[in-house]
Amino acid sequence: MQPNNNKRKVEETIKHRINDGILSDMVRIVGSTNPDQNGIFPIKQALAWAEEADSDLVEITANANPPVCRIIDYSKFKYDLKKREKENKSKQHEVILKEIRFSPNTDEHDFNFKLSHARKFFAEGNKVKAMVVFMGRSIVYRHRGEEMLNQFASALEDIAKVEFPPKMEGKRMHLILSPKK
Repeated sequence: MQPNNNKRKVEETIKHRINDGILSDMVRIVGSTNPDQNGIFPIKQALAWAEEADSDLVEITANANPPVCRIIDYSKFKYDLKKREKENKSKQHEVILKEIRFSPNTDEHDFNFKLSHARKFFAEGNKVKAMVVFMGRSIVYRHRGEEMLNQFASALEDIAKVEFPPKMEGKRMHLILSPKK
């Protein structure tokens, strides 16, 4: 029986070459506290400075010519990278598309009830997909569905803008609204 890999958290770590793992003969050193140590130097010179400072020579950008390196404690460097990634991830906001369904014969009270739900969704920063579902012979009343969606959009025009106008797909007519910034 194989273990369930879906439950495991796979963590990708960024591998950096350090000290003797750097393959280039010349390196560009940046961010050094000593201004005389910023520039392009032979790898042996850079390694000597790193050892003298009781730090590591860490390759920051391997694709550059010559590679960009920094004299820094590698464990502190990894910690700062993780901290920065975590901070960037916490600042991201995932936009979710919420659906609200109507029928062509939706009553005014139900319409207002769903309108209040849409306002809550916009307050959370989500998009809303309003949909009129035609069942059976109600497909004959397409104009009611379009009127309902236009009324829905106009009732929310103070907090939302129409991203996609009403569009018919099969037995459903939908419209997508996004919050105003």
